[in-house]
Amino acid sequence: MDSLEIFDVESAIASEQEFYRKIIEDNLVSLKLAPAIGRIKVVLRPEDSLFQMTILLRDVGTRVTTADVADIEAKPVAREIIISIKKEQYIPELLGKLWERYGKANISQPDRWTVAISTDKPEEEAAFLKDMMVADPRHRLHENLVDFAIRVTPEGFRVRYHLYKGNQFIFVASEEALKQEWIKEAGAMLEELTKGGKK
Repeated sequence: MDSLEIFDVESAIASEQEFYRKIIEDNLVSLKLAPAIGRIKVVLRPEDSLFQMTILLRDVGTRVTTADVADIEAKPVAREIIISIKKEQYIPELLGKLWERYGKANISQPDRWTVAISTDKPEEEAAFLKDMMVADPRHRLHENLVDFAIRVTPEGFRVRYHLYKGNQFIFVASEEALKQEWIKEAGAMLEELTKGGKK
């Protein structure tokens, strides 16, 4: 697992701290989130049935376009576009976008590294495809962070709040109705993380 700059788990019960630290580490690894997370702080307050987690993310990159993952060549005479794949991990997302725009009947894949598109406007469509967004790592990261937070939350803590903004993530959960002060406390925890955590 990539080392985190800060990884704090606080609880009044010492055995609970180590237990939750291990659960968090295991889920970071299984969801492959460790490279995206720089700092994390978790506070457990059993007396309030409260779980708070704040995360400061590392830079996870920007949107990925077709030109980032493949070479695109218009073939006007053949009335087609040839896409030569350079980054295999984006093939499912790319094919999904192509099927949506051109229909499955107009897409062929003669081999795993090549996609051919039949179109009446190959040059115009090739220009469009170069800038077409294939994947947005930030969107996928948001979904994975929520999944991660739910997995590490104590059983029965079904009342939840989360905020994902920029490189910051807050998650608060309880068995009871959430108090506004708990969300404010999580905001203060995040501010502390941003400044480098407790010394």
